[in-house]
Amino acid sequence: MIDTKVIVIPEGKICDYVDGKFRNDTPEEYVRQTIEKRLVNEHKYSTGQIKIEYTLHLGSNKPRADIVIFDKDCTEKTQNNIKIIIECKKETVDARNAKEGVEQLKSYMSACPNCLWGMWTNGKQKEVFKKGIDEHGNLVFVDYNDIPSADGNLDEINRPQRQSLKNASDDNLLFVFKTCHNHIHVNDGLQKQPAFFELLKVIFCKIEDEKNIPKPLEFYATSEERSNIDGQLTVKKRISKIFQNVKKKYGKIFDANDEIKLHPRSLAYIVSELQKYNLLNTDIDIKGKAYEEIVGANLRGDRGEFFTPRNVMKMVVEMINPTMDEKVLDSSCGTGGFLVTAMTHVIGDLRRDFSETLGKQRQEWNNDEIKAFQDKIAEMAANNFFGFDINPDLVKATKMNMVMNNDGSGNILQTNSLLPPHEWSDEFRAKLAEALGIDKSDIRNHETLEFFDVIVTNPPFGSKIPIKDEAVLSQFELAHIWENDKKTGVWTKTNRLQSSVPPEILFIERCTQLLVPGGRMGIVLPDSILGAPGLGYIREWLIKNHRIIASVDLHADTFQPRNGTQTSVLFLQKKTKEEIDREEKTGEMSDYNIFMAMAEKIGHDKRGNPLFKRDKEGNEILVDDIGSVITEEDTIVHAKKTKIADDQTPDISKIFKEWKKKEGIAW
Repeated sequence: MIDTKVIVIPEGKICDYVDGKFRNDTPEEYVRQTIEKRLVNEHKYSTGQIKIEYTLHLGSNKPRADIVIFDKDCTEKTQNNIKIIIECKKETVDARNAKEGVEQLKSYMSACPNCLWGMWTNGKQKEVFKKGIDEHGNLVFVDYNDIPSADGNLDEINRPQRQSLKNASDDNLLFVFKTCHNHIHVNDGLQKQPAFFELLKVIFCKIEDEKNIPKPLEFYATSEERSNIDGQLTVKKRISKIFQNVKKKYGKIFDANDEIKLHPRSLAYIVSELQKYNLLNTDIDIKGKAYEEIVGANLRGDRGEFFTPRNVMKMVVEMINPTMDEKVLDSSCGTGGFLVTAMTHVIGDLRRDFSETLGKQRQEWNNDEIKAFQDKIAEMAANNFFGFDINPDLVKATKMNMVMNNDGSGNILQTNSLLPPHEWSDEFRAKLAEALGIDKSDIRNHETLEFFDVIVTNPPFGSKIPIKDEAVLSQFELAHIWENDKKTGVWTKTNRLQSSVPPEILFIERCTQLLVPGGRMGIVLPDSILGAPGLGYIREWLIKNHRIIASVDLHADTFQPRNGTQTSVLFLQKKTKEEIDREEKTGEMSDYNIFMAMAEKIGHDKRGNPLFKRDKEGNEILVDDIGSVITEEDTIVHAKKTKIADDQTPDISKIFKEWKKKEGIAW
C-alpha cells in the first residue's frame, strides 16, 4: 500500500535515499545519491548497513567519509568495524587530485583496520581498491572491478553468471555509460564521436553475449585480468571473438574489416563496468534515458533535430496503440526513441499472450521459453518496425538502440525520405522492398507508398532548413501555392510551386502517402501549422484527407533547454479514397468529435531540470514507497521516499483511452 505524505523539502535541498535527511542539492550530492541507489537496488545492501557522512578519526583530524558500509550483523557502527568506504566527488574533481582524489580514500581506508574495500568516483571516473598486506608487511591497494555485493561473493565481480546479472536502476546506467565514454575519450585519445562509436561496439558485444542462451557468459574481465597487460590482451581476444559474431549478425551496421580499436586496458575497464548488468531486461525507460542522453551529447546534428522527451513519446505511443500485427514507421527516427517505445508497447502485449499460453509469468520461464520468446520478438521486430533518417550516424545509433531493446535493427534505413521515390538509392529500395515483402518495382512514385499501418514521428522543423528543390516540391500538394477566397474562406491549390517549404510541412504529406488507407499517425508539429492564418490551407488539406482524432497542445518547455518551439501532437487517421470521393460529391464533411488536451505540466522546466508535484503551500510531495530487496538469505524491506513528477502526459493518455471507447474507436 502506498501512502502519500506531504513533507516540506527546503529549496535547494534533496531527501537522502538512505537516511531520509535533507542535504544540499549539489553536483557532488547527485553522484552520491546515484551510488546510494545502486548500493541498495543492485548490490542489495540494507539501509541499516549504510551510514552517510560518517565521522572518521585520523589523528587530530575528523574528516567525514561520504558513505561507509558495515556487515549486516554488525551491532556496533564503529570505525573499527567499517568494511567499505566510498568517496563521491563532483565531475570537475580528478582522481589524481592530491587532496580529494584516490589518495584521500586510501588514507581513510588505512585508518580503518577492518576496511577491505574502497571506491572513489566523480560520476565520470571510478576507482575501486581492495586493501591487503604484501610479503613485506606493507599496505597495498589492488585495483578491482567493483566492490562486492552484500553477500560478499567475489565471483560476481569477476565473472558473473547469467542468474546473477542485475537490472540497472534509476540513473545508474547513464552513470556507467558516461564513465565508459569519458574513459575512452581521455585514455584512448579519441574525439567524443569516435569514442561513442567504440563504446557502441562493446555494448553490441554485451547484448550478443546475453542473447547467447544457454552458453556461459564470455563478456567479462576479472580484476586480475585488468591489472596486467597479459590479462588485458586476454580480455581483448575474448571480446574480439564476440565482435566477429556481431559483425556477421549485423553486417548492415559494421563492415567486415571493422574491429574494436580500443587499447586493451581501456577495453578491460569498460567490460568490467558493463558486465554485471542485464541490458536486455533492464527497464526501457532507464535504458532509453541513458542511451539517448549520451547519443544526444555526441551525435546531435544541425538539421533541426531535437529529440522527443520520453514521456511525450510514451504518451503518443499509448494513444496511437500499435498492435502486434501492424507495420510501424518513424520517418525521421533520430535515435530511435519512438520506435523503441512502440516496440516495447507491443512486446508488453506479446509477453502477456505468451505468459497466458505457457500458464506462468515471465520470472518462471526456463531458458528454452526465454529463447522462444526472444525469437518471437525478433521475428515481430524484423517484420513490423521501420525507421528512416537522413543522418547515417543517427541511423547507426537507432540500430543500436533497437538491438539493446530486443532487436528490429534490420529495417532502420538511411535515406532522405522526402526525395522522389525513384531517386531513392537502389540499395534503400531493395532493402525496404525485401522487408515489406514486395517487389522493388512497386516503389515507383509518391502515389505508390501506402505501406504502413502506424506512423509515430517528430520530423525536423525549421525555416533555417527549407526545401527548395523543385523535383522534391512537385510531389506534394502542400508545396504548391494556395489561394484563399476571402468571402468563403475556402483555399484552392494552384499549379504554381512555392519557392521553398519548411520540411515539417512536407513530412506531413509524405507520412500520409506512406500510410495505408485507415492507417493512423501521431506527429509532433509546431503550433503555427495549427493556428497561423496563412497556413490555413494545410489545415484544410488535413481535414480533407484525414479524420482528426486528437490534438494535444504541449507545454512551451517541452523541448527545452535546447529548443523553445511551441508544439502540439496531432493524431490523424487516413481516409480511404471512397470516403474522400463521397465527401467531395456530397459537399458534406463527416461530422465527428475531436479529442483536445493541453499538457500544462511536462515534468521539467526550461533548463531541463525535473519538476515535481507540490501541495497548496508549495511543498514538494513525497510518496512512501515500500519495496523489497530479495537476497539469498532473506528479504530486506526498504522504505524509500519518491517525488511525484509534475507531468500530465500519463493522465492525457488515460483520459484519451476512455474517450476513445465512448466514441466507438476500435483501435
